[in-house]
Amino acid sequence: MPGLIIHAAPRSELAAANGLNALFRSVGSSLASAIGGAILAAQTISLAGHALPSLAGYRTLFAICAGAAVAAALLALFIPRHAATSDAALPE
Repeated sequence: MPGLIIHAAPRSELAAANGLNALFRSVGSSLASAIGGAILAAQTISLAGHALPSLAGYRTLFAICAGAAVAAALLALFIPRHAATSDAALPE
């Protein structure tokens, strides 16, 4: 993602763009953990008196994760390259 940001953001905005990336990664990680926990807690089976996540819960969670990964990959294809930024202008 930082590579996509470098190519899409103007040089004067790179720090802000990378900061927003870090912020959204933190928010996304927190949200994904909460949603995953809620799905697994809602779809349980009882085994020896203990409530455990069911196979359907894991399948639902993995389907959501796969859908999110495909959506993110498709969105990444549409990130435009900034006209003022080229590979030759970037420091190595």
